Amino acid sequence: MSTAILCGLIILITLIIMLIAGVPIAVALGVSSVCAILPIMDFDVAVLTGAQRIFSGISVFSLLAIPFFILAGNIMNKGGIAIRIINLAKVITGRTPGALAQTNVLANMLFGAISGSGTAAASAMGSIIGPIEKEEGYDPSFSAAVNVATAPTGLLIPPSNVMITFSLVSGGASVAALFMAGYIPGILWGLACMAVVYFMAKKRGYRSTAKYTAAEAFKIFLQALPCLLLIIIVIGGIIAGVFTATEGSVVAVVYSLILSLVFYKSIKLKDLPKIFIESAEMTGIIIFLIGVSGIMSWVMAFTNIPEAVSAGMLAISSSKIVILLLINIILLVVGTFMDMTPAVLIFTPIFLPICEALGMNMIHFGIMMIFNLCIGTITPPVGTTLFVGVKVGGVKIETVIRQLLVYFAAIFIVLLLVTYIPQLSLWLPSLMGYV
Repeated sequence: MSTAILCGLIILITLIIMLIAGVPIAVALGVSSVCAILPIMDFDVAVLTGAQRIFSGISVFSLLAIPFFILAGNIMNKGGIAIRIINLAKVITGRTPGALAQTNVLANMLFGAISGSGTAAASAMGSIIGPIEKEEGYDPSFSAAVNVATAPTGLLIPPSNVMITFSLVSGGASVAALFMAGYIPGILWGLACMAVVYFMAKKRGYRSTAKYTAAEAFKIFLQALPCLLLIIIVIGGIIAGVFTATEGSVVAVVYSLILSLVFYKSIKLKDLPKIFIESAEMTGIIIFLIGVSGIMSWVMAFTNIPEAVSAGMLAISSSKIVILLLINIILLVVGTFMDMTPAVLIFTPIFLPICEALGMNMIHFGIMMIFNLCIGTITPPVGTTLFVGVKVGGVKIETVIRQLLVYFAAIFIVLLLVTYIPQLSLWLPSLMGYV
């Protein structure tokens, strides 16, 4: 048995056992990686090198963007943004069949992009739109399914912390290019779900009677405009080269503070310590996870595990179509029981070399991977967004899963389009000169 296969099996078996035992994912990653290198390295050297890899893994300037985007998202979540986004989405959807459900889809796309969290979008939108839909005769399970199915779109539509993580672990992917690449796939996901909502709502007779005068619509737009300007300022500044993604995250914090404290006055100074503490806790978890993943990346590179996996997959088939399909299936399965950040940290070093050997662009691969893992957030048994959406909707998970099946079909079609049509991901980055 080769060294790569032996070390790979040790990592896999140890990791699975520790996760089943309830060991935190970061600890499981570090311990399994150190165990894997022991057959070819002394224990003290392995531990010392592992510790060095943790510190070198987090000593990266671009990582500062993650805590600031998390903080900006938490401020915006508590800053009265959701209701203004919903009101704007209502105006846009008008009186189309299932207008309130269409509003939910559009609001999730906008709010998810602003907050950078699918879970926050599902919670905020579900708690506000859900009761209104119920009053107008919508089936609560239908409403919850729409909310759950579209909440992850904000993880593809920038800014997105998982894209920053992928940029780091890929060893060179441009954050700005990834941000631009996420727009079309994220919008296509939302549009596919809107098409499903249209036909299902038409069949069930869900119609809106709401009307807005031009003056009312303009007023609602003006109220929501400051929220939308966050995306324009941050993403526009990064694209124009005014500031980096890291500097843009600081701009997002300052802007969201001014918006929430001064403009909307929806949070007070006494609320800030709690927001800072919550953001610090989330940051600590993610940064520690990234640091520990540096041990696994080093072990994989040292023992040539990616090369062994690549050789094994290419031995199955030399067809690019088949290999990409296999990678999609693996990522879909992984996403059902693993959070996005650890999945990106673990599987990027394994699958990226294979895809690059097949001539796939790094940015295209990153969007394909993130798209797959986004689906995992709304899929049992560990789909966090799914469980949040079900809890907020006050319905049983079995009834929501049945309603979600048609949305999964639409989303999978978009995934295949994103996988096999590179320009869906690369057109905007190439237009901006990033690719």
